[in-house]
Amino acid sequence: MDNRSGLDQIYPEELIAIAERYFLTLSGPPKADSLGFDKGNDFDAYIRGWTRYWNEVLGEKDPLDPDLVKALIATESGFNPKARPPGKNPRRARGLMQITSKTREILKDESGELRDFLVNVDDNELDDPNLNIAAGIRWLFRKKEIARSKIGSATGWRDAVAEFKDYDDDPQNPQMHKFDEYYKRLKK
Repeated sequence: MDNRSGLDQIYPEELIAIAERYFLTLSGPPKADSLGFDKGNDFDAYIRGWTRYWNEVLGEKDPLDPDLVKALIATESGFNPKARPPGKNPRRARGLMQITSKTREILKDESGELRDFLVNVDDNELDDPNLNIAAGIRWLFRKKEIARSKIGSATGWRDAVAEFKDYDDDPQNPQMHKFDEYYKRLKK
């Protein structure tokens, strides 16, 4: 864990320790609604905890809503921590938030596009719901920055989700409609 860059970095053992120490006692969103999935409520503590953590650490003026993260996970993986898209590509997306190997590399690259708060996990660690959600939410914050650079200051979290899902060029994509339906249901 040599950190020559001076950037803040977080490693799996730290992510696990943070979740074990703080997340089980937190209350608040996301809403306890399985959205029709067998494991739809199983990861709420991680969603709640990592959303709160990254909101505080990154100081976003418009805080990320845990219900939005839950709706995103519903559309990305259906709450299956071992989810993989079809195919045999070893660098394909994996886990609850469908983090790709390319994204994982960006999240830990000391001289890459993230200015700080790097997340150092390997591909196999992305099967762990805790680590996947921690990395996925950090990436969602980056996607909001990217969307803001394209759209301007009026960028919202839905724009970040579209960027996360690579639907920013097609806002009418059926998967975005499904995301919107889940999010509205959680906000009722």
